[in-house]
Amino acid sequence: MNLCIVGAGSWGTALAMVLAPRFDRVRLWAHETDLVERMFSSRINDVFLPGFSLPLNVEPTADLGYALEKANIVIGVMPSRFARPLYREMLPHLAPEMRFVSATKGLEQGTLLRMSEIARQAIGEKFEPRVAVLSGPTFAREVARGEPTAVVIASPDQELAASIQREFSGPTFRLYANDDPVGVELGAALKNIIAIGAGICDGLGLGSNSIAALITRGLAEITRLAIALGGRPRTLSGLAGLGDLVLTCNGALSRNRTVGIELAKGRTLADIVGSMAMIAEGVETTGAACDLARKCHVDMPISAQMDAILQGRTSHRDAIRELMERELKTE
Repeated sequence: MNLCIVGAGSWGTALAMVLAPRFDRVRLWAHETDLVERMFSSRINDVFLPGFSLPLNVEPTADLGYALEKANIVIGVMPSRFARPLYREMLPHLAPEMRFVSATKGLEQGTLLRMSEIARQAIGEKFEPRVAVLSGPTFAREVARGEPTAVVIASPDQELAASIQREFSGPTFRLYANDDPVGVELGAALKNIIAIGAGICDGLGLGSNSIAALITRGLAEITRLAIALGGRPRTLSGLAGLGDLVLTCNGALSRNRTVGIELAKGRTLADIVGSMAMIAEGVETTGAACDLARKCHVDMPISAQMDAILQGRTSHRDAIRELMERELKTE
């Protein structure tokens, strides 16, 4: 069994490490040629996951065709903005018998499509692909350390989800099968928006009451949008919904939470994003999520206020006041 991972950020590299024992060969594709050369010589991804050695059967490469050669399973872990062009670039090297796993969290700007929808559209120009979605509460460094981690593999093709579940699960990495990719992907994408808000609360010195309210009401609006698009409430109460939301809002390793903390300190968004080695997907997802909410006539007040903050249309404290003084409702 051969595995190809497209995207050597922290999550792609951690997946290569945790899945290596279950595959004969793992090829890890990175765009940066100099990074690939260093990974070859040192066996360490010194940019995105320093301090961890790649297993011997993990082969870094900057050649996309070579990475995909004879791959049985292809995992897409690229930043959301690069998903469509990369899937299109892969096309000449793809075959119908390949299985695809989307592990990117976000929405495409403009089209408002989920990552698995982009994969289906792009690969569908050549053949109808079998695509599953991988998500859940995961920090790459903890996965790389071998700490017990549970995630979800979702696809309406239940045989596909079950096969990936069997092949990826191991002593420290447990997969739960699910047939609701809509709920899983929206939970994965939208929790990053709420995490930026949690970071702002933390940066402003607010306490546990505020964070608990933000997480709970954030989950409510994520669930509303997921249901409007065909997802199930039960999915959002699981690992890919509540689990991922709690982790990202509270964990010190959360990039999106870090963005919020720095915003609360008065730094500009451009300065914060420019200083980060890895992309905080919530920054780009927020506007797309608000567009999607308007399209579906779904009320998402927290996301709307986060969009206003990121776009510079309101201040942190004005956004909090707007949320607290909204029309009173029942829960």
